[in-house]
Parts: sequence; structure tokens; C-alpha cells
Amino acid sequence: MTCFLVLLLFWSEVKLGFGQINGDGRNYITWNDLNVDDHRSPLRESGEKVHVPANKPYISFIGDQDQASATVITWHDKASDQAPTGGFIGTWKSASVTVESDYFCASGITFENTVVAAGGGVDGYQAVALRIAGEKAVFYKVRFLGSQDTLLDESGSHYFFHCLIQGSVDFIFGNARSLYQECEISVVGDGFAVAAQHRNSAAEDTGFSFVNCTVTGTGNVYLGRAWGNYSRIIYSYCEFDVDVRPEGWEDWRVPSRRNTVVFGEYKCRGRGAERSRRAPWSRALNCSEARPFFNTAFIRGSSG
Repeated sequence: MTCFLVLLLFWSEVKLGFGQINGDGRNYITWNDLNVDDHRSPLRESGEKVHVPANKPYISFIGDQDQASATVITWHDKASDQAPTGGFIGTWKSASVTVESDYFCASGITFENTVVAAGGGVDGYQAVALRIAGEKAVFYKVRFLGSQDTLLDESGSHYFFHCLIQGSVDFIFGNARSLYQECEISVVGDGFAVAAQHRNSAAEDTGFSFVNCTVTGTGNVYLGRAWGNYSRIIYSYCEFDVDVRPEGWEDWRVPSRRNTVVFGEYKCRGRGAERSRRAPWSRALNCSEARPFFNTAFIRGSSG
């Protein structure tokens, strides 16, 4: 809890109360700072799409940190659904919740997309639970539930602490600079790949760092895939309690990316941590190589 409170120094104010307790003891969401009309509705489970626009910074969604399953925002769009203007909505617009504002915070809540993709992924069944594209976001004891493309960690610097992220195919993806610390990464169904990171040049300072996380579940998975030419994904001190494919990593069927991606592991453990047959273009990092990814300094944060 201490680590989360320190990170909240990013926020100078909170304009939206989420999970407020009214006289009847139920959790409520207050929409008046997002929409013109003042509107409140009880939120044990909210079946609707939510959009936090870029011009609404310092917004927090706060539920019960001890029971994130009690407060749920859920929807069921997928990339191949028809758009009102014709064509398909696409992956980005499938998100149950979209956050484009800076200084967003969520705690004790569940973001969910109920679409289930077939094993190995199906084109058109990308179904995002949360899309986050703002700067300096924090997620504490939040659940992200979905199948293919659950969490679109699109852009910005983000911190995920004690979260649960569930999916089957590329279910943590995007081009943000994010630290996932002490999270449970849960693979469901047949599984395929945990993360797909989209860094496309050496000049970009983006990447995903997983520290003290546990990867659990079913299937036979890749730890990450090279969505971008310079994709960067690091696992440090993680437990792989899942069947990991021996090669561990996948090049997106673009062999040239093997020369430029940064895929590394440091002091990981569990039945999926054996590196003897890992892809030779991935790295078993030493301490000095892994240290820049260990803590909030990676996302330009501060612990004091």
C-alpha cells in the first residue's frame, strides 16, 4: 500500500468520485464531470461503455480495494462489430472503457470485455476491456478481464500495482512506458501470447517491465511478441506458473526484428522459466542490465 500512496503524489486533485458511498450503502458513479447532464447510477455492475476524454484530467475511479469484483464496468464490443457509419469499429473502439486524459487513477474496480476469442486468436475478435492513452496513470488492485487484446496500454507512463490482468492473445499490448509490479497475469483458454509491445524505433523510450509478477493459467504461451521493430519487454523476478513455449518469444513473423527487439528475463522462476531452449535473440539479463527496469524510475516516477 505504501508504494501506491507514494505514486499518488502525481495527483494534485481528484474531480470525479467513483465508488462513492451514499446513504443506501451502495457504490455510485458520478458522471457530471464527464457529461453535461448530472447523472448518478448505482454501480455494482455497469453495462455500458465509458469514455474519459483528454480534456478531463485528474479523474479517479475508486471502488473497494478489498473487493474489486464488486464494482464492474463491462461491455461486449469486438473489432469486427459494425460501425454506425459503415465498416468495422476496429480494435481501438472496441474498448469497454477508454481513458485519454492525464493523471488518471483507478483502484478497487474491474474493467471487463465479455467477448471470448477462439484459441490462438481470431481476426475480428479483438475485444479491449480498457484502453489507456493518457500520461501518468496509476492502477491499484484493479482487474482487467477479457480474452484477445484485453488491455490496450497505448501510450503514456503508467503504473500497475497488485492488479489482475486476464486474457489469452496479446492481452497486454500497446506502446506505453509501463511498470507492472506484483501483478497476476492470468492466461485463459488455449493461450497464445501475454504481451505485444509496439516500440518502433530506438529513439522511443517505451516498453513494458514486469517485476515480481506471477504468470498463471492455461495453454502454452509466448511471454511476448515483437509487434514493433524495437519492441521492448522485460520480466524481472517473475514466477512463470504456466507452460511457456520453449523459445519464449515470437518475432511477429518478421525475422529482421530479432536484431533490434529487447526481450529479457532476469532471475525468473517457475516451470516456465527454463531458458535452455529460449530464442537466441532474447536475453538472460545481468543485474546491471535489468536494474533500470526494476522500479518507478523506469516510468519517470519517484519514491520520495
